[in-house]
Amino acid sequence: MNTLTVVALLHYFLFAVLVQSAPVSSPSDQPAAFREAAERAKTLVEKILRDIPAVHTATINTEGLTLDPSTQTTNLQMMVTSLGIPAAPVLKPLSERFTLDTCVSRMSAGSRLYQGLLGVLSDRLSGLSDLRADLRDLLTHINKMKEVAQLGGAVDQNHSLDLASRLHGNYDVQVAAHLTLTQLRSFCHDLIRSLRAIATHRPRAEGTR
Repeated sequence: MNTLTVVALLHYFLFAVLVQSAPVSSPSDQPAAFREAAERAKTLVEKILRDIPAVHTATINTEGLTLDPSTQTTNLQMMVTSLGIPAAPVLKPLSERFTLDTCVSRMSAGSRLYQGLLGVLSDRLSGLSDLRADLRDLLTHINKMKEVAQLGGAVDQNHSLDLASRLHGNYDVQVAAHLTLTQLRSFCHDLIRSLRAIATHRPRAEGTR
């Protein structure tokens, strides 16, 4: 084997090793507009999380309704059912079964859900309009992500309208607002994790599966 052949083989194997050791995906794999929309969405979700405690303090005055998870009782869990407050769409790590399309669609559905619930509650309780506006802006960023990545997704259904007919008094309103803010906070934590994950995901690879 001559020297040129040996050098060529060494270059080939070195290149193969470098390719295998390279990251599967990175932020540079995403279109700039997608990354920008995801980053803006994450920034807005972080703002919502910071604002929820203050909004809760300003709007919820019923004793025993706090954001401390240890204060959640079985009675409150039963109220979720009796008031008809839907659970947020579940967000999971990206995989072949839980695709980017599914993830972004559920992010959109959850944001619409809580925007709708806050809209119903705003008719009976003041102090929720800013959060509702933030959720509206969040949806704008999520829709931008869907547009740039050319994602589809089912049309979101509005389940929040059932709530209005079940609010029979101030206590119901207070509990519904408390539960909505509590669930929204949990959903926002999931949103941040998902937004961090999809920032390094390859949308084109998704479509080839």
